[in-house]
Amino acid sequence: MNKIGLIAGNGKFPILFAQAAKNKRYKVICIAITEETDKSIAEFVDKIFWIGLGEFSRLFSVFKQEGIKKAIMAGQIKKVHIFDKELRLDKEAKNLLNSVRDKRDTSLLSTVINRLKMQGIEVINSATFLDEFLPQPGLLTKRHPTEDEKRDIEFGFPIAKEIAGLDIGQTIVIKDKVVVSVEAVEGTDEAIRRAAVLAGPGLVVIKVARPSQDMRFDIPVIGLTTIRTLVEVGSRVIAVEARKTLLIDRENLIEFANTNDISLIAI
Repeated sequence: MNKIGLIAGNGKFPILFAQAAKNKRYKVICIAITEETDKSIAEFVDKIFWIGLGEFSRLFSVFKQEGIKKAIMAGQIKKVHIFDKELRLDKEAKNLLNSVRDKRDTSLLSTVINRLKMQGIEVINSATFLDEFLPQPGLLTKRHPTEDEKRDIEFGFPIAKEIAGLDIGQTIVIKDKVVVSVEAVEGTDEAIRRAAVLAGPGLVVIKVARPSQDMRFDIPVIGLTTIRTLVEVGSRVIAVEARKTLLIDRENLIEFANTNDISLIAI
């Protein structure tokens, strides 16, 4: 049986990947991050090793010990950990942070990938085995956006791409052709809530990939939690980038969106 390594962040994405890999008859060896990873991941993988966020040397040694040649990264690691003075970094982690030109996601994760490559481990496309969860262009739910909502999508989509290209965030929130909030380190759901405080209901949420998205890391992900946040704040529309955005638990997500009269559209 082929082996594949999984570096698991938070959320359901790592579980989705593990299930898909097992269905393809891969043995999944998981590195789980103590500060982030859902503990239920243990049910879906063949072996699991828990490490602290700053234990890079152990990540490398575990994969070497397990004979891993290919690995994927799935799930978010909250950026705010960078500001945690209590975070313990081993020598490898300190060297990595000292070697990056800045601490944008692309800089950090590209450096991690290069370090893994030096150890003989190839990091592959995060959406491997998950094509069915990457939507094609079109309306995915029953509710059609109104004409005003369509105009907000057309207005906001190129702006979202520009912001994603600057490696600031993947999500913006629009109302009446005004950019109300831009996602940064707080994440998608908090950006939506912040916009609701500022502008009230009737928001249009747009989530995109970077213009030159490296599919090995940090691909856009939408799950039930985000749709619940839309319902919470009285928003009726979310537009995502087709073929680049992963819909976690797609069937239940769309069913929940339909039940709550939400438009989900892939552009």
